[in-house]
Amino acid sequence: MPRTATRSRATAETRIELSIALDGSGDSSIETGVPFFDHMLTLFSKHGLFDLQLTCEGDIEVDYHHTVEDVGIVLGEAIRDALGDKRGIQRYGCAHLPMDETLARVVIDLSNRPHLEFRAPETTASAPNFPFTLVEEFCRAVASNLRCNLHVELLYGRDGHHIAEAIFKGLARALRDACAIDPRVTGIPSTKQAL
Repeated sequence: MPRTATRSRATAETRIELSIALDGSGDSSIETGVPFFDHMLTLFSKHGLFDLQLTCEGDIEVDYHHTVEDVGIVLGEAIRDALGDKRGIQRYGCAHLPMDETLARVVIDLSNRPHLEFRAPETTASAPNFPFTLVEEFCRAVASNLRCNLHVELLYGRDGHHIAEAIFKGLARALRDACAIDPRVTGIPSTKQAL
């Protein structure tokens, strides 16, 4: 069975259409109206090997917050839908992702228990036109709606673009491993027999 999902969301702040295939090749078509966010989501698709189609019309004239958060909500919901009952998955994923002078660590458990632990200095640099706080908001929205345990830690870094990129790529690689089917796993990977 193909592990795919399509989700939409319409509010007074955003209108989103998203489809994802977990077992893809990293093809994407992304239009959010926020060029740097499009770049990060394209990297996420490529390095996670997720085929991702996404359009978002948001109130970016206010700021980027609603667009980034709502895309994270819909992406988390879609991945959760595509995973189904999670039979045969590896469940856990971990990535240390270098980006020039930056190193980020991202660890995930597809546990059905939403929690985000996001650790970065308060003085962490932003990309030139994308506040660093939005990276955390995106991760929180994904974790809450995918219902996963997500730990993100900036180990070190100076350049705001590299920092955001390392986190998005790290999330992609950790998710890629956690979502992967392991032929040795029988049923649901939990002693509770439910995730």
